[in-house]
Amino acid sequence: MLRQYELVERVLEYDPDADEALLNRAYVYTVQKHGSQKRASGDPYFSHPVEVAGLMTDLQLDQETIMTALLHDTVEDTLATIDDIEANFGPEVARLVDGVTKLSKIEAMPENERAAENLRKFLLAMSEDIRVLLVKLGDRLHNMRTLHFIKKEEKRQRIARETMDIYAPLAERVGMYEYMREMQLLAFEQLEPEAYRTITGRLEQIRMQDGGQVDAIALAIKQALAETGLNVEVSGREKHPYSIWKKMAERHVSFEQVTDIMAFRVITESEADCYAAMGVLHTVWQFIPGRFKDYISTPKNNGYRSLHTSLIYENSMRVEVQIRTREMHQRNEFGLAAHWAYKQGDKPDGAVGWLRDLIEIVDASHDAEELLEHTRLAIYQDRIFAFTPKGALFQLPKGSTPVDFAFAVHTDLGAQTVGAKINGRHMPLRTPLGNGDVVEIIKGSSAAPQLSWLGFVVTGKARAAIRRAVRLKERAEVAEIGKKLFDEIATRVPAKIGKKAIREAVKRLEMEDEEAFMYAIGAAKLEDREVMEALVPGCTSEMEQGEDWARQERAISIRGLTAGVGFKLAECCHPVPGDRIVGLRKAGEGVEVHAIDCFELASGIDADWLDLSWGKASKGAIGKLRATLYDRPGALAEMAGIFGQNMANIRALELSQTEHPFGVYEIDLEVQDLAHLTRILSALRASDAVAQAERI
Repeated sequence: MLRQYELVERVLEYDPDADEALLNRAYVYTVQKHGSQKRASGDPYFSHPVEVAGLMTDLQLDQETIMTALLHDTVEDTLATIDDIEANFGPEVARLVDGVTKLSKIEAMPENERAAENLRKFLLAMSEDIRVLLVKLGDRLHNMRTLHFIKKEEKRQRIARETMDIYAPLAERVGMYEYMREMQLLAFEQLEPEAYRTITGRLEQIRMQDGGQVDAIALAIKQALAETGLNVEVSGREKHPYSIWKKMAERHVSFEQVTDIMAFRVITESEADCYAAMGVLHTVWQFIPGRFKDYISTPKNNGYRSLHTSLIYENSMRVEVQIRTREMHQRNEFGLAAHWAYKQGDKPDGAVGWLRDLIEIVDASHDAEELLEHTRLAIYQDRIFAFTPKGALFQLPKGSTPVDFAFAVHTDLGAQTVGAKINGRHMPLRTPLGNGDVVEIIKGSSAAPQLSWLGFVVTGKARAAIRRAVRLKERAEVAEIGKKLFDEIATRVPAKIGKKAIREAVKRLEMEDEEAFMYAIGAAKLEDREVMEALVPGCTSEMEQGEDWARQERAISIRGLTAGVGFKLAECCHPVPGDRIVGLRKAGEGVEVHAIDCFELASGIDADWLDLSWGKASKGAIGKLRATLYDRPGALAEMAGIFGQNMANIRALELSQTEHPFGVYEIDLEVQDLAHLTRILSALRASDAVAQAERI
């Protein structure tokens, strides 16, 4: 553990103007506050914040960050308060400490909710000052170094998983690769102990048997470059054990089949020398097509710059080579921490694109599970590059679609997306984007995010925005159903209901506003009796409990509502516009629409029944048919031709049974209404290829 004078001397070495007395006071304060507390290792607890402060001095960060590292656990684990920190060390340090501190009031929450709430607070604080993230990463790295002292395996696994899912990717996104690699290695050891032991054991064998092969290859690379006048430094190493395991899992190969286990780094004097060195290496050794990446001309979001290539060395050995300048190397290893110069009084603004996306996700996420899921997606590591038609570059996770791209450009553009062109060609919105694709988004003024998009989008920002939009639309449509039900209820109270009565009812029921009141009615969260009593207190006193007084006088129209949002068409009977329909309403769920003759309605379902009508403009639904075709060439094509002639779209087709000479098909067919479906059935029955056709 660093002693007090050693820590202060470290800071003064790179920042002679630092306040020595204030640093000493912070050290003494944390020692006194943590007192006799012990860590799982048996060490004094204050050794942890002191070691985190030491990590911050390695990054040469300002004195406020060093003091924050020293004090970051005092508010959470001792009797100290944020006000105490501010009184002793000033408002800036207090703000940073508060950003890193976990909220004590959420300790009683379930584990996932507590983790999500901590993450929410941390991300918001990080958006104001990136130093919060740097201290948090140092805190997590030191905790991982001592994780093996925790006795409970379940707790070790939870911390390791959180590190792998959240903190290692965050370190990568700010370019702190040294932190990322060590966190991944320590988490990998806990999460996959057998794989960790196997891979590290094999690497040790290679080290003992290679006879200095790594050094020999590094020397050969340096000599080849020196012969052309390039002054470089070359170093070599085996690849990171977690990186090897990940490659084995992704490619479904054994350790022996991973060919590029060795990696080499070439440090040059200038950017031009990087490209010259690459040219020499590609001339001397064969490079592997598809494995060259230029992160100098197109840096990663975190500022990472380097050339990556893979070569075939002697005996068909594959080696990976990274080429960069010394300045790039410093920035690449320590990222944003190396970039911001606090000594000159510069303050980081935190205005990084991906960080703004994370804050949007915090705002849009509905619950703990969503926040954790979306955040993991937002900091996912494997990226692709895609361009707007005007040449603006966007980095996205692998597997991203035009919808992900649209939301990355702007949330409003994502919400208005109706189509896309990829490299000038119209393509489906679910098409995965490739590196270098030019994406043009086609938007519509009346468009809205679709629930079905959640089936293919991959970015956390897109998923959060889509879910939020769908929730708002669902709330509005359920509230619309609630208004129609309210009109029915209002006719059954002994008074004329106006705006004043509604406002009073909202207050009595402790609702936020009138829309929340209507939503509660539509979602069956309020019984009719409760609504009537809130409107006219005492009006239900003479009614017997359970009395059947809630019959509708007229059907409620579902025109203007969206299937799957305000209501759901039942899959048991597949109603289409024109069918006589009823709705089943369960508390907290949407209205499920059934055809009046549906067998499910006779099964004694415990739900409110609503008399519904389609409305004059209702069009479009999925009808389900069963067609028995003669088993002969061209029969299926003839049936498909009938659908095409009648302007009906096949959504699904399945051969459910074969019994010579017949084949039975079940078809999901997009039709306009009952009349449209009836015409199609008539056409099928008239066809020589069809033995029987019926609706199911």
